[in-house]
Amino acid sequence: MAVIGKLVTRHFRLSLRCSLINRKQRPYSILAQKPAYTSNYISKNEFKTLPSVVTQKLCAINSHMKTMGALSPLDPSSFSRPELAVIKHVDLLYKVDFEKKMLYGTSVLTIQVLDYIEDVILDTNNLTIEAVELKDGTTLKYKLDEPIPNYGSKLTITLPQSAAPEQKLQIKIKYSTEPSATALQWLEPNQTSGKTHPYLFSQCQPVHARSILPCQDTPAVKFTYEAEVIAPEEFTVLMSAIRGESNGNKTTFRQPVPIPSYLLALAVGVLESRRLGPRSQVWSEKEEIEQSAWEFAETEKYLQAAERLCGPYQWTQYDLLVLPPSFPYGGMENPCLTFVTPTLLAGDRSQADVIVHEIMHSWTGNLVTNRNFEHFWLNEGFTVFLERKVGASLIEDPVKAKKSRDFHSILGLQELSETIISNLGVENPLTCLVPDLNNTHPDDSFSRVPYEKGSLFLRYLEDLIGGPAVFDDFLRSYLNNFQRQSIDTDQFKSYLLNYFKDNENLSTVDWDTWLHKSGMPPVIPNYDTSMTKSVTSLLEHINEPSANFSNDDIRSFTPHQIINLLQSLIDQDPLPLDKLRDLGDAYKVANSKNTEITYRWLRLCIRSRDETKLSDVFAFVNHQGRMKYVRPIYRDLYAWEDVRDQAIENFLKNEPYMMHVSAYTLRKDLHLGE
Repeated sequence: MAVIGKLVTRHFRLSLRCSLINRKQRPYSILAQKPAYTSNYISKNEFKTLPSVVTQKLCAINSHMKTMGALSPLDPSSFSRPELAVIKHVDLLYKVDFEKKMLYGTSVLTIQVLDYIEDVILDTNNLTIEAVELKDGTTLKYKLDEPIPNYGSKLTITLPQSAAPEQKLQIKIKYSTEPSATALQWLEPNQTSGKTHPYLFSQCQPVHARSILPCQDTPAVKFTYEAEVIAPEEFTVLMSAIRGESNGNKTTFRQPVPIPSYLLALAVGVLESRRLGPRSQVWSEKEEIEQSAWEFAETEKYLQAAERLCGPYQWTQYDLLVLPPSFPYGGMENPCLTFVTPTLLAGDRSQADVIVHEIMHSWTGNLVTNRNFEHFWLNEGFTVFLERKVGASLIEDPVKAKKSRDFHSILGLQELSETIISNLGVENPLTCLVPDLNNTHPDDSFSRVPYEKGSLFLRYLEDLIGGPAVFDDFLRSYLNNFQRQSIDTDQFKSYLLNYFKDNENLSTVDWDTWLHKSGMPPVIPNYDTSMTKSVTSLLEHINEPSANFSNDDIRSFTPHQIINLLQSLIDQDPLPLDKLRDLGDAYKVANSKNTEITYRWLRLCIRSRDETKLSDVFAFVNHQGRMKYVRPIYRDLYAWEDVRDQAIENFLKNEPYMMHVSAYTLRKDLHLGE
């Protein structure tokens, strides 16, 4: 490159880096953050009785927490400093050891230097570092700080000489994970459908990638990767990448589109697959494969509808992996390989909206990513908004399409209302669309707020600006402009205001209230309520003192209208137990294969104090680990004082079989360790 080229490039790069540093930078402290298991705290008297080696370790941790002061300027949850040097590519080698429940890893990090540096700082969590060297074999000194609860340890790698801007580094790290790695769940054979082989899967979002590789574990950083995984020959290995050759016990992968660390994904199990379309197949254990193939047969139709709204799909393949029941989410949008819960296998494709949601993440979240998890609504609010637009576009009649979109928005508003009013509280700062996560772990901030409040905000803006006819063009422009980048809310706002600079209606937006005030949204869109009228009418009938019930009451209802009815019953005072039992018998909701219906029915039984249903309740929460279901149910059980101890006992018995994030959040819901 010519000298003038270097000057221009450096000027551009430094301007970008300065803009990142100056954007609402503040010192992030984690000193007030409690660890996941606060029951591990000890009294002064107990401290005196500990062996000296233990007390020295605890004192070292305490001293480190006092002196560290901050994680990093750009992300309250990451030690890394990507404004100084940023990972651009990772070459990964994993060896899977089911017996020891460990991954043996080698990572070669290709790093672009942005400023003059003496060292490189990475995130780790409970990793055993065996060696650090340059790719040419030069041994590097490193320091692994004492762990900070829930965040892990800062890994500082000292360079043999200072590095200058535009320089590239390649650092090779050999390491191993622990059986307790928070990103991994190791399943025993009896936890799988086949009951013969073990199973491994990962969940790195939000900040658990650091437990399976040293990295800059912040969504501000995106990297491409190539990987080779060694696993027993009878196992299938899948990753969030394009699958290459599988020879014997080795499988290769490549991901040419840059991803944040939380989208790194790995699954190893004895699996089968079925083709769904020209760029999709579904994977699962053989016991679920035929049902999965039928349930998700329309995936290509959803992909094409998404492309019509958002532009070309850039990830080449879109596969689905149906995981064992302990998977804690409905779906996870890992590129090229969406992870989904088996609770979606309803037998009627009624939960296809989850697949549409994960497909939409291929644009919002995976291509355009929140810079840190304070701006999580840019991922999830946008995705819910697009999911409902795409779902409606599959309905030919435009009037029915509008009614359907609004009806699903009303269902979302119901969930948002329960989250804010009944669970978190309207004054809770985590109900802000852009919360302050200083002293708050991203796992603790997870709720329906960024999903539904974010989607509702976008719907408000769409209606205010002029409707889909003008807003859809903005969406495509926004996605095209910010693709393969990580951004914050200010960047979204600036782009919107500039794009619609001649639209005077935007001057009426109360940005501060929408983005930074707690509680419910300041404006609720004027949704079409046609599809809720029959539900509202039936609800009034149910609340009559002498109401009688018949299956004819709901014969014409769609599954989502039944969900709307049951959620409305949850939102009001509990029904008398006799009335609830009569309703359940007449409407046959107890036998539904749709987990969205079963979940709400069991909550109604808990709220009406039906002790005869407790065995069904515990069977439901023990069989699957989807947090959307198990957390509200456990909160309801905790509120029922007569069964509180039984609920805690059930949780503790099953905790060893849960993924980290499920156990971590449920402990808080059950007030354990306080």
